[in-house]
Amino acid sequence: MRAQTVIVGGTLAIGLLLATAGCSSSPASAGGKIVAVGAENEYTSVISQIGGKYVEASSIMSNPNTDPHTFEASAKIAATVSAAKLVVQNGLGYDDFMTKIESASPNSDRVVVNAQKVLGLPDDTENPHLWYDPATMPAVGKAIAKGLSKIQPAHASYFAANLKTFTRSLGTWTDAIAAFKSAHPDVPVATTEPVADYLLDSVGANNLTPWTFQASIMNDTDPAPQDVATQASLFTDKKVKAFLYNQQVTDDITTTYLTMAKDNGIPVVGVYETMPTDGFTYQTWMEAELDALQKAVVDGTSTAKL
Repeated sequence: MRAQTVIVGGTLAIGLLLATAGCSSSPASAGGKIVAVGAENEYTSVISQIGGKYVEASSIMSNPNTDPHTFEASAKIAATVSAAKLVVQNGLGYDDFMTKIESASPNSDRVVVNAQKVLGLPDDTENPHLWYDPATMPAVGKAIAKGLSKIQPAHASYFAANLKTFTRSLGTWTDAIAAFKSAHPDVPVATTEPVADYLLDSVGANNLTPWTFQASIMNDTDPAPQDVATQASLFTDKKVKAFLYNQQVTDDITTTYLTMAKDNGIPVVGVYETMPTDGFTYQTWMEAELDALQKAVVDGTSTAKL
C-alpha cells in the first residue's frame, strides 16, 4: 500500500471540511444506537458483528474497485467521523486523515480504537496491512467490545457474548492456516507489495520478492534495477508457485508481472486492501484469500478476483 494520498493537508484543512459539513445534518445517534465508523470496511465488519443491534456502523473506505492510495477525505466524511461515538482505524500512517478529523472535532466521549496501538506496534513498523495478521482482529475485537461497553454499559454482556462468537468464528480461518502450513511448508511465492505478507508469514510461505522491491511498490517509487531483475527471474526461472498482487492497484508494473506469470504458467492471486462487498464478512474474506492461495499452490488455479 502506498502512503495514503489524502487531500486535506492538515488540521486547518480538516477544520474547513468540518465547517462546510456543518451546513448539512449528520446525526450523532441513530434511534438510540451507537454511531460507529470504521476507517476501512474490514474493521466495520467487526464492529457490526460485535455491536449487533445496538450499533449503526459505516465505513469510510469500502470500494474494492477503487485504489485506496488516492483516497480523498471530503466534508461529508469529516462530518461522519466527527459524529461517531466509536471510531476504529488502522494506524501506522495508513489512515492518518482519521486522526486529523478527530483532532479537529475533539469529543471526550468518543472512543477511538487504533489497531496499531492495540497491538503495541511502533510507528516504524514497515507493513501497515495489519488485518491480514491472524493476531490483529481478536485483539481489535476485544477493544471494540470494551469501547462499546463504555458507551452503553447496560449492554456490556451483549457485546461480550458477540465478541466470544466472533472470536470463535475465526477458528475456521486459523485452522486452515495451520493446515496449509503443515501441508505446504516454505512454499515459494512472489508478490508486488506487502498487502498479504502477514498472511504469508502465518502460513510459512517463502516470499522470494525482495523487501526493498515490495517497499518501493508500496511507496510508489521506482524499484532498484537489481530488484527488478530478481523479481523477473522468479517468473522466467519458475522459482515460485504463486504470484500475489494488489488487485486494487493494477499499474504498469503489476501488469508486466501478471503477463510474465501467465507466460510462465504461474498462477496469480489477487489480494485486497478493502474487503470485497459481495456478501463477505471479515472472516469469510480472509478464508477466501487463503482458499485462493491454496488453489494456486495445489491446483495451479488463478484467482484474479474474489
